[in-house]
Amino acid sequence: MSELERDAALDRRSKYLDYLPGIYRDNDFLGRFLLIFQNILDPIERTVDNLHCYFDPRMTPPEFLPWLASWVDLVLDPTWPEERRRELVASAAELFRWRGTRKGLSEYLRIYTGKTPEIIEFIEGMRLGPEARLGMGTRLGSSGGGYHFTVTIESEGLDIEKIKAIIESQKPAHVLYTLHVKRPQREDADGD
Repeated sequence: MSELERDAALDRRSKYLDYLPGIYRDNDFLGRFLLIFQNILDPIERTVDNLHCYFDPRMTPPEFLPWLASWVDLVLDPTWPEERRRELVASAAELFRWRGTRKGLSEYLRIYTGKTPEIIEFIEGMRLGPEARLGMGTRLGSSGGGYHFTVTIESEGLDIEKIKAIIESQKPAHVLYTLHVKRPQREDADGD
């Protein structure tokens, strides 16, 4: 038997023969019979060996991403690019920690848009301009009109309704907001 024939014969034998007593290892029929079970179980073994990859949002197969998102109470929007959905699931715990804050809203919008928004908080009565004078009639505290913030975001081709939905889901219920959407300025080809 040549070396090539011996290698071909070994390919037709199951690796499961190595787990049996020595008396069975030379049985050609048993080696081929165990190949049936090896062919069935090998994909399962590979999956189990790489199970940790299924729990990492950056490595899991795309079809498992919604399932993984459900673990952190997220419903993924299928219209988002895959890499942003993966980043959202990976950041979910941190986003929930900062929910209702400027930092949390800014990070969520950055994940969706790819750009960090400008968020300015405003409490009525806390602004002193250059003409303001301290004295009678100066108001330093809130007048009770509620809290308000402004989000300014540069958006090109993004769904404004989704941006509003993100803000609504992340802001405190009693807070009002204004959304300013800036369209990026296009430079002329001449450089004018």
